[in-house]
Amino acid sequence: MSKIGKKNITVPKDSSVKSENGVITVTGPKGSKQLTVNDKIFSTKVNDNNEFNIVPLATKNIDKKTLIMWGTYRSLINNAVLGVSTGHQKILDITGVGYRANLKGEVLNLQLGFSHDINFKIPKDVKITVEKQTIITITGVDKELVSKVAS
Repeated sequence: MSKIGKKNITVPKDSSVKSENGVITVTGPKGSKQLTVNDKIFSTKVNDNNEFNIVPLATKNIDKKTLIMWGTYRSLINNAVLGVSTGHQKILDITGVGYRANLKGEVLNLQLGFSHDINFKIPKDVKITVEKQTIITITGVDKELVSKVAS
């Protein structure tokens, strides 16, 4: 059995989770996120304690691939719940002589010692703030998108 998949996901009071035809919609104060789950393999439900649970339909003879996907789906749903309720954040610290970052509208301008500046177009679902020209804070609802922008 999957250790991660068995755990219930606690849904905060200000957030909600709805599941219809394999599409899970998570809404909260920071926004909303939709996830697709294979409803031929897994079933989802919300119990009375406002806890979300995902379980395989065939409880006997669960193969290794189903166990892997069970834990993966549970982690993705948990990240979505955390994202819409509290948000995800990455903080980048630029160290180097003459290294600077500036915001110019929808573009992050980075001066990193190259012969030219680097202009990074900020995606619409991510918010970037620059503090002291060397500290960049990236926030958003989607953990995957925040991590990709940070990298």
